[in-house]
Amino acid sequence: MRVLSAAEWRAIGLTQAQLRSLVRSGDLVRVWHSVYATRSAVKWAEGNPARGHALLVMGARASVGKDSVASHQSAALIHRLDLFPRPPAMVILTRPPTRRSGRRKSDGIFFHAADLPGDHVTRVLGAQVTTVARTVVDIARTSSFMSGVVTADSALHMALASEESAFFTTKEALLATCGACARWPGIRQARRAVSFADPRAESVLESCARVIFHEHGLEPPELQSTITGSGFRYIVDFYWPRYRVIAEADGEIKYSDPRRAIRQLERDQQLRDHGDKVVHFTWRELFSTPRAVTGRIRQAFTSPTPI
Repeated sequence: MRVLSAAEWRAIGLTQAQLRSLVRSGDLVRVWHSVYATRSAVKWAEGNPARGHALLVMGARASVGKDSVASHQSAALIHRLDLFPRPPAMVILTRPPTRRSGRRKSDGIFFHAADLPGDHVTRVLGAQVTTVARTVVDIARTSSFMSGVVTADSALHMALASEESAFFTTKEALLATCGACARWPGIRQARRAVSFADPRAESVLESCARVIFHEHGLEPPELQSTITGSGFRYIVDFYWPRYRVIAEADGEIKYSDPRRAIRQLERDQQLRDHGDKVVHFTWRELFSTPRAVTGRIRQAFTSPTPI
């Protein structure tokens, strides 16, 4: 389970000939430029996106220097945080400002230069990464507001669902990290994303929908509300109790499975019989026609009867 540069393998006793022999036999596998991992390390990473990216990070750090730390989207992948949009196919590292050079991209690595206080760095899956809180703040200050909210929601929700301390963070911890980075570029946007974040959002689609509702002037909905009626008890994605309006974010799989579609129709009818109004939208609708989606919700606000 080791990942070392060729120079490091030689430093612990391998000759160049032995190194070449081990690579030919598959006992060592090249994972980065002049960096080789043991067969067991490669096997450990197979089929697991977080482990696979951690292995790439270990290889990149062995190549460019151990003072670099996985950050931003790379750290989020290792922490298993949600990202939007899909992250670039490269390793993202932060290194101290004293290491700043003219190149921000080099051999599949994107570099950020920033301070790395000890309490902003941890080890996950064998890789040196920024903490969950620092990772969220870095993404929120360097990406779009929506991207920041998606990752912040994910971090807070994971803290509710996981007992592993590596995944534990709170809104207070996120705001404290913003305070520690108070003079950094983009920190105002990061504070806004963190303040907007909600641990009850359970998916990327729900987080994106929250942002679009906000940007189109809808009142903030309650998240994951429980609706109880005669013989049923349902948890709904978004609820505006003042108007008795429910909005549901539907994944494509719901419509590809006839049995799920039938159950959804029965569920909707029970909610409407209960006096609630139900609006559904898909990922495609949310991003291609957001005004139409928010317009249907507004129409439901004013509709006197369930729709």
